[in-house]
Order: sequence, then structure tokens, then C-alpha cells
Amino acid sequence: MAEPVAAAGLPGPGPVLPDQGNASALARRPAVLGIFARVFPRLAARLAGAVFVLWMVATITFFAVRLIPGDPAQAVLGGPGSQASPEALAAVRAEYGFDQPVIVQYFAQLGRLATGDLGRSYALNMDVGPLVLSQLGGTLLLAVLALALAWLLALALATWSTRGGKVAARVGSSLEIVAAALPHFWLATSLIVVFSIGLGVLPPISTGDVAGLVLPVLTLAVPLAGFLGQIMRESLLVALESPFVLSARARGESERGVRWVHALRHASLPAISLSGWAFGSLISGAVVVETIFARPGLGRTLLTAVTLRDVPVVIGVVMIVAVAYILMTLLTDAASRLVDPRLRLT
Repeated sequence: MAEPVAAAGLPGPGPVLPDQGNASALARRPAVLGIFARVFPRLAARLAGAVFVLWMVATITFFAVRLIPGDPAQAVLGGPGSQASPEALAAVRAEYGFDQPVIVQYFAQLGRLATGDLGRSYALNMDVGPLVLSQLGGTLLLAVLALALAWLLALALATWSTRGGKVAARVGSSLEIVAAALPHFWLATSLIVVFSIGLGVLPPISTGDVAGLVLPVLTLAVPLAGFLGQIMRESLLVALESPFVLSARARGESERGVRWVHALRHASLPAISLSGWAFGSLISGAVVVETIFARPGLGRTLLTAVTLRDVPVVIGVVMIVAVAYILMTLLTDAASRLVDPRLRLT
């Protein structure tokens, strides 16, 4: 019979080690919990802030529309010129709850919004949700194109004015101030006079093709480009004097690499943070632009609804715009963290 292993002087099997996969999972768990503990409060705060913003938007819009002179029951029946009978007006008030106190109507409106029900249009007699969503695409396209063009113009102006000497800096600063101060209605009218009436190269109204987008996009982009250009130019000047840029130059990097890889990335952070606000301003400016260029979208829908005292449509448009603004703010926050890794630690 063979002798036992221990008797032969051979080493034994040793202690039983835990499964390596479980050990690595246990090692990763504290890191995952740490990330969750750091991210969850920020997400909860963002969610609470979004809910608060939507509630304030709905509240202010509801009472603002109620302050407009006129009878909402007559708006349902076609306006003051409809010559509706007192019996018909009374029936409409009872059906839509206009005979209830305003505070009761307000909480009823909040209850519908909480369930995702935007209500039914008084003037068009159709659900507000499909109506607003059918106009949303055109306005979002206009705002996104205007924001992209404004960024391109601001980048070009900021980089040119910071590397062209004192004359370029003064000219660039003057152009930014003038562009930022231009009213949308004046700029739209001037563009129509020059490019449509004078040169005849672009249509004065929206035609549904690319040519019909040029003037509306320019009208929204130029003032925003002036505003973003001022911020970007000042940030770029500060970044070019920062220690990390001086260190990059000392390592022998080219001036183009210093500007585009190091300085401009940090200089763009303030403009990225303000792009969420800028997107909201573009959508509000679309009210004027879509009216002047006869372009379908949320702006014209909102203007018509306010004129007709169509409260559900007004609240529906404003709520959709508020949601788009909140989402854009979240995207700009994510973009800022992508550009600057230091923000990921907060």
C-alpha cells in the first residue's frame, strides 16, 4: 500500500481559496457603491428641480392666460363674433368647468397634467398632445440648426479676434456686441429686404425645403453668436495665459495645437453651460421668426392659441418647451463633464 502524502514529505493541498470571480466582484462593490452614493443625490436633485420647474411653468401659464380679457366660453364657441346664445354659453361653462372657482380649475388642470393629459383644444376641438407634437419637429429643427450655426460663428470670431492682434480684437468685440443686440424682428425684416427683395436668392417665407430654412436660421443664430462669441473670446484669452498652456508651449507644442487642443477646450466650457439657456431662448425667439417667415411650428401655434384664449394649447406648448429646455440642460451638463474630466468627480 502507498504511503500517505504527508508521510512522503510532499506538501499538502493547502488552504481552500475563495472563487476569484467572487473576490473581484466583492472588490468592485465598494467602488460601485461609492459612485452610486455620489451620483444618486445629484440625480435626485435634478429630478426634483425638473418637477418644480414644470409645476411653476404650469402655474404661471394658467394664471397668466386667465388674466387675458374675454370669456373662455366664447372662445370655445368661435369667439366674440359667434353670437352664441346665453344657453349655449352656460352649457359650455358647465361642460368645461368654467363655472367653477379659478382655484378649482387650476387643481383640475394640474391633475390632468400629472397624468400626462394635456387636455383638448377649445378652438380646434382636438387633443392637444398630437397637435403640439405635430408642430414640435419644425421648431426643434429650427432651434438646433440655429444653435449649431451660432456655435460655428462664435468659434470663428473668437479664434480670429484672439490671434489677429489689437485691431482684430477690437473689430471682433464690436461685431459681437452689435450682433448680440440685434432684435429678431428687425434682423428678419432686414434679411428679407436684402436677400429676398434685393438679391432675389432666398424665399421670404418658409417653403418647406432647405432654402426656406436659411433666413429663419440666420435670424436666430446671429444674435446668439454675438452673445456666445463674447463669452468664448474672454474665456479663450484667460485660457491662453493659464499655466497649462504655458507648460504646453514649453514642451514645444505648436501654436495651433495649444489653441485647439488645450486652450479652446477649456474656453468652451462657459459657452457649453449656457447652451441650455440659449436653446430655450431660441425656442422663444421662434414665436417671432415663425410668424414673420410664415413657418409652421410651436411659435405660431402658441400665438394663435393666446389670441383665441385656448388655454389647453397654451399650457401644452409651454410645457413641451419646458421639457425640451430641461433635457437640453441635462445634455449640456453631460457635455461639460465630457470636455472637462474634473467635473466628473463632483
